[in-house]
Amino acid sequence: MARQSLDHIRNFAIVAHIDHGKSTLADRILEVTGLVERGVTEAQLLDDLDLERERGITIKARAVRMHYEKDGKRYTINLIDTPGHVDFSYEVSRSLAACEGAVLLVDATQGVEAQTVANTYLAVEADLEIIPVLNKVDVATARPDEVAEEIETVLGIPAEDAMRVSAKTGNGVKELVDRLIDEIPPPVGDPEAPLKALLFDAVYDTYRGVVIYLRLIDGVLNKRDKIRLIGTDTEYEAVEIGVLAPDRVKVDSLQAGESGYVVANIKSLADVTIGDTVTLAPPPPDLEPLPGYRPPRPMVYCGLYPTYPKDFEALRKALQTLSLNDASFTFHPETSEALGFGFRCGFLGLLHMEIVQERLERESDIDLVQTAPNVTYRITGTDGEEIRVEKPSDVPDTNLIDSFLEPIARCSIITPTEGIGPIMKLCTDRRGVYVEQQYLSPTRAMLVWDIPLQEIVFDFYDRLKSVTRGYGTLDYDIKGYEPSNLVRVRILVNAVEVDALSMICHRDSAESRGRTVLKSLRKSIPRHMFAVPLQAAIGGKIIARETISAMRKDVTAKCYGGDITRKRKLLEKQKKGKARMKQVGSVEIPQKAFLSVLGGGDDEKKRR
Repeated sequence: MARQSLDHIRNFAIVAHIDHGKSTLADRILEVTGLVERGVTEAQLLDDLDLERERGITIKARAVRMHYEKDGKRYTINLIDTPGHVDFSYEVSRSLAACEGAVLLVDATQGVEAQTVANTYLAVEADLEIIPVLNKVDVATARPDEVAEEIETVLGIPAEDAMRVSAKTGNGVKELVDRLIDEIPPPVGDPEAPLKALLFDAVYDTYRGVVIYLRLIDGVLNKRDKIRLIGTDTEYEAVEIGVLAPDRVKVDSLQAGESGYVVANIKSLADVTIGDTVTLAPPPPDLEPLPGYRPPRPMVYCGLYPTYPKDFEALRKALQTLSLNDASFTFHPETSEALGFGFRCGFLGLLHMEIVQERLERESDIDLVQTAPNVTYRITGTDGEEIRVEKPSDVPDTNLIDSFLEPIARCSIITPTEGIGPIMKLCTDRRGVYVEQQYLSPTRAMLVWDIPLQEIVFDFYDRLKSVTRGYGTLDYDIKGYEPSNLVRVRILVNAVEVDALSMICHRDSAESRGRTVLKSLRKSIPRHMFAVPLQAAIGGKIIARETISAMRKDVTAKCYGGDITRKRKLLEKQKKGKARMKQVGSVEIPQKAFLSVLGGGDDEKKRR
């Protein structure tokens, strides 16, 4: 295959807020370059997961190679379609490291949103050429002039630079491709230098093992070359190399500036590190590894347990398979006295957690019980040792804690101006600290608050959408850890602690949170032959209590008239029997009780 000059290669990504039209624009670019025909393929061609199509979101970044002729020259364009949701910003940062330019897509009807700002900062940090594009200009409610001013006000990109396109109709897309070629710089690299490639993604193929995706910085990679992964210090043979167009297409070689895939009989994703440097074996002695990526740190944890204990091994295999396609998802086994054997799983955010759980249930047909989500805390003990806490049972006794630190999220909320008051109240109720406020236009503003991450993971986003009538958007990143007055609330059923229901919360809200759980349990646990006390406790102090009354037989029903002492004897005899039963009896907590407390009750009803 004849070598192309690097001047003929362009690598770019599309970044935007969720639902601003990234995948639809990618479809139109594929059509403009002649890779697919309009109407022949389904919409959102690069969103190949069923969940992506159903939810209308991109979860996994996808790369595709196209060819395009301009001014008599043939160019190779590599497009990477990236997710827009805050939980998948890790996918975005990985994608941008393999590009020289980015299309910043903004919905002309909605304007600059929270994730628009976040993704722009990611592109600026990666030192990319940014081309602003206004999408959906054909919609009757579009306000392109006003949105262009917002881009200039918030992002500092001149309003006149913003192109106007319609990804739905294709208007302006050809002009956008021409501008991409004119303004995005070609990759910098030396095809004659030793091979140096960035491993920017990997997926697991049932029949071929791990397929790695590379962006070649220097050198040339040929089929059957021996490659070395510097980070894991392992060697493999490149059995097959190719490009995505958008399906896998085999080629004999890849050169500097190009992106492609490699099949090398890699058995496990544990043998692959995303962001690793790939070179030929043996590597040159003076090779400098590429910077790579900062590994993602899960911020939200929950327990996943099979509804039926016999499904434990099936769940383990399903988690292992899923982790092969999602490097940011972590899990390890744990045991709960209440729920049995399961796994403690770490996620980047709530949507990430929801997506993983739904993929597990769909792809493996396993019914799951999910414990309440919690974030990662840090505790400094009285002996000076720091402990990382991922679940309530890890919290030591109160007298052993010197300081209890929780993660603080810097939240950027964009809202219509009439939503400012309700958002201020919502953030204050969630222990937020006001940082700043900025007006994007006369009708829209951006509020910045520092809010504990624990206050966000439950229902903050739903409440935000409610108080802003659906127009508010949220982006957050972790600012750091700060000390707080946190406690572990233990839930006791018949004086026995149920570890799966324990939680960490602020002392001021501990009583209300504990009482909410107890009321839900009281409705879900069936009555026994003896009274069952439900208690919430901090250390040895009971802060809330509910009681499930005992089932009673009316032992005095057969007594008609006569001396009251006869009735009294029967009641005393019944009371002693209840006391004996309470001493030897145990309370069986049904599965639906956990589902109701942990938020899965509605999902369970839907499944049935």
